[in-house]
Amino acid sequence: MTDLATRATPGATALRRAAPALLGYAAVRALGLLTLALWSAARDKSAYTLLTARWDALWYTRVAELGYGYEVRLPNGDVHSNLAFFPLLPWLERLLARATPLSYADAGFVVSLVASLAAAWGIFAVADHVHGRRAGVCAVLLWAVLPVGIVQSMAYSESLFTALAAWSLYTVLTGRWVTAGVLAALAGLTRPVGLAVVAALWAAAIAAHLRDRHTPHATAHRALGMALAPLGAAAYVLWVGHHTGKGPLGYLDVQAGWRNGFDGGQAFARFVADKFTSFPSALAGVGLIIGVGLVVWLYVVCVRQGQPLPLLVYAGVVTVLALCASSYFGSKPRLLLPAFPLLLPLALALARLRRSRSAAVLGVIAVASALYGAFWLNGSGPP
Repeated sequence: MTDLATRATPGATALRRAAPALLGYAAVRALGLLTLALWSAARDKSAYTLLTARWDALWYTRVAELGYGYEVRLPNGDVHSNLAFFPLLPWLERLLARATPLSYADAGFVVSLVASLAAAWGIFAVADHVHGRRAGVCAVLLWAVLPVGIVQSMAYSESLFTALAAWSLYTVLTGRWVTAGVLAALAGLTRPVGLAVVAALWAAAIAAHLRDRHTPHATAHRALGMALAPLGAAAYVLWVGHHTGKGPLGYLDVQAGWRNGFDGGQAFARFVADKFTSFPSALAGVGLIIGVGLVVWLYVVCVRQGQPLPLLVYAGVVTVLALCASSYFGSKPRLLLPAFPLLLPLALALARLRRSRSAAVLGVIAVASALYGAFWLNGSGPP
């Protein structure tokens, strides 16, 4: 059986092919969770509470338990409404909690763990398809050892969204347009950045149509995939507009209540500039500039290496939306978590090293990531 045939084989063969990546991913996440548990215990905190019952996780479980309509009015006049949180994760939490003895928080944790494995498998499938098996394993491990990798184990929607996005991109790359459209619609029910998956599918479909416009069967499947892709996000946004009585743009008003919006990066630039008004905060400012520069450099390398169009569009939209949002600057690393195609140049470089050397590099980074994740979640602010 050829390598190409192996990649195309579904089911057990595909799982065996991905097994090294999934086992490595599980080992990295186990290290992160163990480190968090020990660190939290030393500070007399509950690691499980940090993962399941703080910050956004509380908002999701409240939606799962009580539905939409809850809001908090802050002293400065801001209104934080749970309508800001897209519904697929709380729907899954509710379904699992009602079908099992698990609490809503427990259900969120289980969904996140399962989704993170699905995301790792999807990332492997994409990277394997583009660069081969070793690069696929390295891409998954790099995603696992990101400094904010602990979020993948939290009752947040990042893992669920990344799983849906990765598999939607994979089905785009392999020409399964209807499946890609369904997965994109589900991604659009998970996070606002589902727009990136829709844009990637549409860009790939348009490019494919220009190449083989005279194939009616393929054209019909692409058109159906394109039609399905935006339905999830559109349905929720329109429902919010109807629920609030503010029309199609009602969701933007909900986000404005959180002081969140899109300003082209002006607020983030001011936030970084303010870091240079004192010391040692200036060091944080330098770190932020280096971080943004690294993200931009990785995207440029992706372009130069000829990454497939849907991956470039997806990673570009995720990056722009993350960096150009006008609020929650400390959450930007988390918002970039789904932009896994940016890791492919690094994965390809690691795959070219001897296994002992790449394993040593990843091992050191995994330890650093575990320590940083434990420190981060035990801080005062939300990730």
